[in-house]
Amino acid sequence: MKRKISTIICLALLISCSVPTKNSWELGTFEKPAENPILKADSTFTFMCPIQKTLVKWQKADVFNPAAIVKDGKVYVLFRAEDNPAAGIGGRTSRIGLAVSNDGVHFTKLNEPVLYPDSSRFMQYDFPGGCEDPRIVESEDGIYVIAYTSWNKQVARLSIATSKDLIHWEKQGPAFAKASSGKFLDIWSKSGSIVTTLKDKKIIAAKINGKYWMYWGEGFVNAAYSDDLINWTPTLDANGGLARAISPRKKMFDSKLTEPGPPALLTEKGILLLYNGKNDEGDQADPALPDNTYSGGQVLFDKNDPAKVIARTTTCFIKPDLPHEVSGQYKAGTTFIEGLVFFQGKWFLYYGTADSMVGLAVSN
Repeated sequence: MKRKISTIICLALLISCSVPTKNSWELGTFEKPAENPILKADSTFTFMCPIQKTLVKWQKADVFNPAAIVKDGKVYVLFRAEDNPAAGIGGRTSRIGLAVSNDGVHFTKLNEPVLYPDSSRFMQYDFPGGCEDPRIVESEDGIYVIAYTSWNKQVARLSIATSKDLIHWEKQGPAFAKASSGKFLDIWSKSGSIVTTLKDKKIIAAKINGKYWMYWGEGFVNAAYSDDLINWTPTLDANGGLARAISPRKKMFDSKLTEPGPPALLTEKGILLLYNGKNDEGDQADPALPDNTYSGGQVLFDKNDPAKVIARTTTCFIKPDLPHEVSGQYKAGTTFIEGLVFFQGKWFLYYGTADSMVGLAVSN
């Protein structure tokens, strides 16, 4: 009898160790619906470039890296589109398009991009590389704010634009232009994830101790704060350099770099950031993933100290495992998460696949 009991206990321990457990602060279990990918490139869409004065097929090459928001009971996705398939990664011009859906899965695109390089004073930041990789939030007074990358093919700069209707956008310029007397204007900066809260089933920009907060960066993640959602000040370390909120970890899915995903969520347990991790190569990499793969992780920050980490996942919760996620422009594999909405009682997570298409994962 004792032998049987001990055998049962051993089996129970084996099962408990082999089944991954989810922390109580993590956001759901995401599944990819059969409709994937949900958005693709389409060379039939044309647009008169205001700088080049020529008609361009603005989404001929790729459509990927989406932001998402709910408005009037519909899901709106703002996606990055590239024009020239003959050019390599970083060599094309990107513009941000808009698509709308009644169910969060099937989308209709607007004919022309809504945010793109133009002849304004911001052309020096946006052209010729374009406007890339948006994240979007809504303010308490109903203004939409996009944090996106301005790419002039020299320096990537995190920039801000605002809108009242998601279609007409006013560029506000680089997010760090005024911080520390312009010290951070010309640094490489990307991926702005503004802290939000779920209020009446809508995701709204949240203040913490009287300030808005944002996670940003490519490589390591930094935090920044703002009074107006437009002008941002990075957090600094004791030496006056950028403070590192999270950094890569050897032999894990984020061993090469960490980069913020969708707007962070203020929860009862802390600030939840879904982020992108890139696997390294060789003996520094996570052996469970191919080298250079982009997958998604989660990290929890102190809600009273947004730069302080409370907990962090050791494995990815989403990774490239569908054919279109390991082919296309970035063949190492990418599920690059950028858009998150709460819609019809579920979480809809939108992501770029291999720098080529838009994918979707849904959680209850």
